[in-house]
Amino acid sequence: MLSSTCEVPPHTQEYHPPRRSSSPPAITHHPHIIPHVLPTNSLIHSMAGAAHYSGGRVDNACSRPRRRSTGASMSLESHADLKEEHARVLKDLIELFSGRPTLEIFDRSWSKDAVFQDPFATCKGYDEYVSQWFAMAKRFSKSTTKSTRIMSSTSSPNRLIYYQVQEYVTRIFGIKRTVESVVVVDMDEECKIRFLSNEWQGQNSKWNLDFIAELVPAKVLPWLVHTPKQSH
Repeated sequence: MLSSTCEVPPHTQEYHPPRRSSSPPAITHHPHIIPHVLPTNSLIHSMAGAAHYSGGRVDNACSRPRRRSTGASMSLESHADLKEEHARVLKDLIELFSGRPTLEIFDRSWSKDAVFQDPFATCKGYDEYVSQWFAMAKRFSKSTTKSTRIMSSTSSPNRLIYYQVQEYVTRIFGIKRTVESVVVVDMDEECKIRFLSNEWQGQNSKWNLDFIAELVPAKVLPWLVHTPKQSH
């Protein structure tokens, strides 16, 4: 019987893969590079567990020094805890949105050069934003704050962000609309409002022409709306 011996070429030799480690793979976390943005509609509707403004823990934001975080320490401040001064500002804003403006509210919670804006108006300075709030009280026969939820209350920046459901009834046409909005409030060192943006969300913010016809530009309001004068 004939026999032959063949050498196996190097490229056809049996391959033995390296043994896998039994330890779990390491996970590397990379920091986010996307800047913080205002909450989206999906985030708003997922806030069922958020605290109502009267139920969250209250912390004083303006009467104590602000701590700056360093490389060796981290701020443990919870963004959902409503600051004491922010609670006062929120209470005043609910009064304003409910059509009950007073000069005491503006003296207590607004800076003279504050800016107020919503989808229909941008008001700069005391005369414009005071006229806007008093006009709102005249333009609606009823305005009711149905609910509010705190989204963020921070000391640095001194900012309050909350979700609001407001029901409006126009005085002339009797049109009823419910608006869901995110209200962003920036405050100065004295916890007075320097910027407020009422950002409407979702389908409920699509108002018809009858409603829009009742709105007057902010520049014209000081000439049309009588507002109480400050005592000097």
